[in-house]
Amino acid sequence: MKRSISGIQPSGILHLGNYFGAMKQFIENQDKYEGFYFIADYHSLTSLTDPKALRENSYNIVLDYLALGLDPEKSTIFLQSDVPEHTELMWLLSNITPVGLLERGHSYKDKVAKGFTPNTGLLTYPVLMAADILMYNADIVPVGKDQKQHLEMTRDIALKFNQQYEVELFKLPEPQILEDLAVIPGTDGQKMSKSYGNTINMFASKKELKKQIMSIVTDSTPLEEPKDPNNNIVKLYELFATKEQVEEMKNKFVAGNYGYGHAKTELLNAVLEYFKDAREKREELVNNMEYVEEVLAKGAAKAREIAKAQITAAKKAVGLIGNAYNK
Repeated sequence: MKRSISGIQPSGILHLGNYFGAMKQFIENQDKYEGFYFIADYHSLTSLTDPKALRENSYNIVLDYLALGLDPEKSTIFLQSDVPEHTELMWLLSNITPVGLLERGHSYKDKVAKGFTPNTGLLTYPVLMAADILMYNADIVPVGKDQKQHLEMTRDIALKFNQQYEVELFKLPEPQILEDLAVIPGTDGQKMSKSYGNTINMFASKKELKKQIMSIVTDSTPLEEPKDPNNNIVKLYELFATKEQVEEMKNKFVAGNYGYGHAKTELLNAVLEYFKDAREKREELVNNMEYVEEVLAKGAAKAREIAKAQITAAKKAVGLIGNAYNK
């Protein structure tokens, strides 16, 4: 069976962009691929400096994974930091990665332009991402469209390592991107992102979820006037509603006497209905954290078994002679 891998940063609460951009694919792939899905807690350190928040966010993602339907009997779920071989491999890969390649990263340039402090971790983020993927010789990587360039960097790094050390150690992974869901709009119309504070969180309380949806930015067109049927409310509604329901909402906008508030209420009800079962399951899991800990422990053990073999092969390839792995 081919292998799939992906991770999500615990830099905040998961949102619709995370779900439709990546997590939905994780769940749908479970019977087609051997899945490795991790909480990218090392990655989150590029921007998250609150230890308590990091711990809480990490557990929340595991709860979200399980509640949404990721099955630990089919997929390996683990914390990135529970597999230290990731950072070992990152160092080996760092020494063959040109700085210029990293400086051209769209994500790096975008965050710097938006005022983020360009620390070393932010610059070298793609190298750690490459290590995450190449450690397990993944065939596919379900990612959002914004991560496509990082995956191309992973392929470049893998190819250079294989060529420089004359080995066939790393596979060249392929991205799996749902093009029609590649960019989920946030409440401000930009790409939905924790970094931009424009998210809609499917596991927020009903009160908080309503507040987030009602904050979707719209224009000031009066209630009775026709409105653009391709606004951000409709774009989000399309994720949950049937084609007929979407067409009906668009027609109401064109006809007039239909306000943005009405549409936002319809969107709220659609989100609550879509995630009803997952929201209930998550509440059950919160009361059974021993099970959650067990899932993480088993996942880390399986991941490390593979990672140890891969890092050993990589160390041998570059000429390191430590007795622990070179016997």
